[in-house]
Amino acid sequence: IQTHFGDLDRIKRVVKVLGMVNSTPDFGQHPLVINGFSELMADIFGADNGVGVRSAVGMMLPGNIPVEIEAMFQLH
Repeated sequence: IQTHFGDLDRIKRVVKVLGMVNSTPDFGQHPLVINGFSELMADIFGADNGVGVRSAVGMMLPGNIPVEIEAMFQLH
């Protein structure tokens, strides 16, 4: 986030998060995996601005990476 936006103070709030978890079809705990990112955003931006709409899905990810996050932020 800092690499793309520079100063974190430019971010007003988290709008939307899509968490993609590399998993097998029998794994159903995708939201628990993505909770770590959601909790981090709440810690950084506060409970009001750090929690947005969220989806968590399981799929096969390229390069066998464990998790990919797509996030949309509102800027000041």
